[in-house]
Amino acid sequence: MSELQNQRVTVELLGKEQQFACPAGQEDALIASAKYLNDLVEQMKQRSTVRNDQKALLMAALNISHELLEAKTQQNVEQQHDQLIDKLSAYLGKSSTK
Repeated sequence: MSELQNQRVTVELLGKEQQFACPAGQEDALIASAKYLNDLVEQMKQRSTVRNDQKALLMAALNISHELLEAKTQQNVEQQHDQLIDKLSAYLGKSSTK
């Protein structure tokens, strides 16, 4: 997507306004992502002794990375199950026609 199609979106992160380029139509997703990150940073501050914004941000980033890796692992497992079901269905379909 070209730079001309990107929109400038202002979001608040760590109490400061930040501007980001965002593909047209994705503005709401960017705003929701910023809110999710802010909420997670606040949770990190409340659940631990961390009061430093940068450290809380790093903890939130690690948490999000962990969630993403878990989701990818789950997706891979589901894809493997689907492939096995397809193979089994194909095998059973062949053996029932004999």
